[in-house]
Amino acid sequence: MPSIEGTLQVEVSAADDGTRLDRLLASSLDDLSRNRIKPLIKDGQVSLTDLPVTDPSRRVRAGEVYEVVVPPAVESEPEPENIPLNILFEDEHLIVINKPAGMVVHPAAGNWSGTLVNALLYHCRDSLSGIGGVKRPGIVHRIDKDTSGVMVAAKSDAAHQGLANLFAAHDIERRYKAIVWGRLYPAAGKIEGNIGRDPHNRKRMAMVTKGGKSAVTHYRLDDNFQDIAGLVTCELETGRTHQIRVHMGHIGHPLIGDPLYTRPRRSRVSSLSDERQKIILSFNRQALHAETLGFVHPVTDKRLKFEVDFPSDLMELIKAFRGKHPAS
Repeated sequence: MPSIEGTLQVEVSAADDGTRLDRLLASSLDDLSRNRIKPLIKDGQVSLTDLPVTDPSRRVRAGEVYEVVVPPAVESEPEPENIPLNILFEDEHLIVINKPAGMVVHPAAGNWSGTLVNALLYHCRDSLSGIGGVKRPGIVHRIDKDTSGVMVAAKSDAAHQGLANLFAAHDIERRYKAIVWGRLYPAAGKIEGNIGRDPHNRKRMAMVTKGGKSAVTHYRLDDNFQDIAGLVTCELETGRTHQIRVHMGHIGHPLIGDPLYTRPRRSRVSSLSDERQKIILSFNRQALHAETLGFVHPVTDKRLKFEVDFPSDLMELIKAFRGKHPAS
């Protein structure tokens, strides 16, 4: 989404009377998030009748006209950080890592440090591919912050271009494990449909009938947990933003713990013990793990394939569903 700058005006409508100032501006200025607007207000960049307004919680009144000065965004270059990496493979051309849940792949607003890029800059020093640009050196694909699992980054420009071509041609083996609500029927299938920005929530993606990008997911039920939930293998033909999360939700089986696309379903687990319910309902990230990544090395032509086990939090979740948790 392009950034905006300059002086903008927002007039308060009758429908917005009594709304918080930061909420009004966020809803009126599509290219500015609420997290971006709050600092502008506190820095005196928002004014009413030429007087600065510095309280984001101020209640606006119908007819008021606020002036917002948006300076050009200045993005700092990511700094190398000594962050431990779980490295599965590395040579002079590429590096394959097992990314933990909670780690952002590349710096962006609100996450300028602690990312995979920061860690790679420290570990690889000057050998990281620059094709991705200053903010995303070596990054040819990504997995969501709260998704765990295997991913690859390029250390040389030749590897970067070669990997990008493989991803573009869908010539990459990618399998994910997901834990979803409900019993899947049929137990295996193919989900197709364009994915684009949700018109009702700019933070979400959605299946769309116009625009968007084509997306294809193959799924297979591996284990049914008393019809409450299921362990599913998802294989990607494409790699759209939030693809599995959107596709599984679209067929009525959203991922457990997904804070953006579903809510805890207490009624479904009411028959389980209190301890098992607590583990399941308190799981606070999407239950999604990038288990397998396979591809032909873009420089050596050697076939590579990597598989990583579930992290401990997903193992605890599965045990809770299976009734094998010690406290059950």
